[in-house]
Amino acid sequence: MPRRYRGPVDLSALPGGDLVQKGLADIAAGVESDAALLVAIGAPRLRTLGFDVPETIAEPEMRLYLRLAETDSDSAHSRYNALVRRLVSFENAAACVK
Repeated sequence: MPRRYRGPVDLSALPGGDLVQKGLADIAAGVESDAALLVAIGAPRLRTLGFDVPETIAEPEMRLYLRLAETDSDSAHSRYNALVRRLVSFENAAACVK
């Protein structure tokens, strides 16, 4: 059985934690931000790590990429990949927390 987080967790202590924390808050508030879309992308693994991530955003990968392309289409791909790397760093660190 996967470990479940109980009570407040200082997510900011983990790499990318600030972004995940903002994404979780934005999803809870119904805000579609870059952070919320990123958390939606990582939702399956985040759920196995004990985070309560509702299934509220369809096609988060495409939506995030399109949001990034709106502000600067030339760098959208590299910024998308950088965000996903931060998410994976967070997931890996969270998996090691005992």
